[in-house]
Amino acid sequence: MKNISVIGSGTMGNGIAHVFAQHGYDVSLIDIKQEFLDKSLATITKNLDRQVGKGLISEEDKSAALARIQTFTVLEKGVNTADLVVEAATENMDIKLDLFRQIDQFSPDSAILASNTSSISITKIAAATKRPEQVIGMHFMNPVPVMKLVEVIRGYATSDEVTAKIMTLSTNLSKDPVEVNDYPGFVANRILMPMINEAIYSLFEGVAGVNEIDTVMKLGMAHPMGPLQLADFIGLDVCLSILKVLHDGFGNPKYAPCPLLVNMVQAGYKGVKSGEGFYKYTPGSKDSIVSPRFSK
Repeated sequence: MKNISVIGSGTMGNGIAHVFAQHGYDVSLIDIKQEFLDKSLATITKNLDRQVGKGLISEEDKSAALARIQTFTVLEKGVNTADLVVEAATENMDIKLDLFRQIDQFSPDSAILASNTSSISITKIAAATKRPEQVIGMHFMNPVPVMKLVEVIRGYATSDEVTAKIMTLSTNLSKDPVEVNDYPGFVANRILMPMINEAIYSLFEGVAGVNEIDTVMKLGMAHPMGPLQLADFIGLDVCLSILKVLHDGFGNPKYAPCPLLVNMVQAGYKGVKSGEGFYKYTPGSKDSIVSPRFSK
């Protein structure tokens, strides 16, 4: 595989494009507006500069990686020579199914179609195409250039050959792939999201404050980031979406989202992306300041 198309230029999409380009692949980065793509390229450049500053890559490596990325606002043009298409659009079932119908139509018959979905069924996504055996999940972790894991999800019809190719490809990206089967939330979010939800319930029920809950998990469980801060980092809207997939998929009330989470998302408090969630975020500052709504 040489030509990689990445659909969606947000946080995950630009990270995926960055990693592929850095490892010598030609990348077509696709989004609906050029301004989104320009912002994405600026982020990739900044992250490559950070790697240069740390001595992880050279200035020449950075320039070569950027030269391998082309941008497109027309999906058909962006996927028509792809060996692999990685969809990294918003975590919405209808959007993903529509995208995969289009990708299936416009990409070469030999192309493997992957989704970076964090919870939505690969089997259901594959059923929207005429090549379900060539559809697979590649769940990268955020931030993509830093995190080593790729959760590789086999749909019900995904072939052994395609799975083996994606496992090898992930290794070629200096990642550690782990193969899992297609059930709601897969492994990562089936375990992580109930923990985050329980942390939100602990806050909601007055067990402890934001900082106290996160401190217990950081100091007591050696987590690098507390669950409430992590939820802000992931995006509270994304957490809510994944919990709904788990709740609907298993029909188990233990996955029901905390009412506090639902209210925060409805009110627009989505974490880092909106500037406030359980913590308040100021551009240029790395300080963790508890949102005034939760400070004592």
